[in-house]
Amino acid sequence: MEAKDMSGKWRIAIPACSISEDAGLVTVKVEMPGVAKEALEIKIEGNELSVSGNRSLNAQRGHYILNERRAEAFRKIFTLDDTISRDDIDAALADGILTLKMKIKEAAKPRRVEIA
Repeated sequence: MEAKDMSGKWRIAIPACSISEDAGLVTVKVEMPGVAKEALEIKIEGNELSVSGNRSLNAQRGHYILNERRAEAFRKIFTLDDTISRDDIDAALADGILTLKMKIKEAAKPRRVEIA
């Protein structure tokens, strides 16, 4: 099923997300209800981390009384600064939430300076 609006153009959704930082990690959580991991693409190009894909619906037999669900394409782009390691990113999809964990480079972490 393709996600198109009434004009026949693709409808692109922007999923909700949260970003937190703790213990040398930046954690990004993106809402992905009903999205299979095979329908996701995560790419890093330059300073951009993009999450894109499609949410599809299984066709059901019968007449709908109410149908507020829809198939749609989605894309979310994050700009990464130089403190984030591009080589060490973990991704997991569970319970409709895509979780990306990115390590902060050691040189960018705050450090305590002892007084002599």
